[in-house]
Amino acid sequence: MKFLDQAKVFIRSGDGGGGAVSFRREKYIEFGGPDGGDGGRGGDVWVEAVQGLNTLIDYRYQQHYKAKTGIHGMGRNRTGASGADLVMKVPVGTQIFEEDDETLICDLVAEGQRYRLAAGGNGGFGNAHFKSSTNQAPHTANPGLSGTEKNIWLRLKLIADVGLIGLPNAGKSTFLASVTRARPKIANYPFTTLHPNLGVASVDGREIVMADIPGLIEGAHEGIGIGDRFLGHVERTRVLLHLVSAQEEDVAKAYRTVRTELDAYGRGISEKAEILALSQADTLDDEERAKKAAELEAECGHKPFVLSAITGDGMTPALRALKAIIENAVLAENPPEPETRWTD
Repeated sequence: MKFLDQAKVFIRSGDGGGGAVSFRREKYIEFGGPDGGDGGRGGDVWVEAVQGLNTLIDYRYQQHYKAKTGIHGMGRNRTGASGADLVMKVPVGTQIFEEDDETLICDLVAEGQRYRLAAGGNGGFGNAHFKSSTNQAPHTANPGLSGTEKNIWLRLKLIADVGLIGLPNAGKSTFLASVTRARPKIANYPFTTLHPNLGVASVDGREIVMADIPGLIEGAHEGIGIGDRFLGHVERTRVLLHLVSAQEEDVAKAYRTVRTELDAYGRGISEKAEILALSQADTLDDEERAKKAAELEAECGHKPFVLSAITGDGMTPALRALKAIIENAVLAENPPEPETRWTD
């Protein structure tokens, strides 16, 4: 399935049905009077977050969504049926924006969350509604109100516990493939990863959702490369795993490059908890590995993890460190209720 995280669509709610002009015509009943019913209400356009989706690709092939029109009123005071609602199903984590692509309408962060994007038009009154003491036989009925139409933007931001960041070829996809069942494309050239990948890792009985985004390069926040477009997918993560390849000539510079791009991008990403790791450590001998780990420590101020997704060295300690940060974040978001003590 192709990945698509942004789409523009046109939506229109249903028009209301028109009221009816009708008079009662029955044998032996004189002056039957008006009996035109009201029109039915037009259908609404809703958006709903559902599980099982992780892309907006469906909205690439269908870009117009219209709810049903209400049925017109009929004689014998029969009200027309309401038009059927239209429900657009999107992945959890989808944001809906106005046509300007800046004004946020809603942010669907939980399964089952719904939002009405456009209300259907009300049905018109039939002529029975206009009967009065001075107008016993009205020939007037209201048309139904028109529905609402507009263009909207759908933007997906994946919801994950861990965001994998780093320069191209830092070993992010290899790390994801080694600890989860995800099978991202892996090759020895820059920008092998062209779209985010999700995977679920398990450590000490807890599952951790990881998001791997394309590598960042210098100037990414200005649109250079492709990683800047996907930084939104790590905005919702609780912790970042920053991988610096042991094959880099200057590991400190590689670390600074990515951190500079995160700072320039903003939106709180640079303030997230971060775990730093020297990846692809199996490509170096012990002396060179220790030297580059020391350079990273001097740059960031704390000791990095040294790991290899190929041999498995250092992987479990890194996962446990991620798990600890995630659990603390969850506890901070949902503090336990104070224990109530009963006294006589």
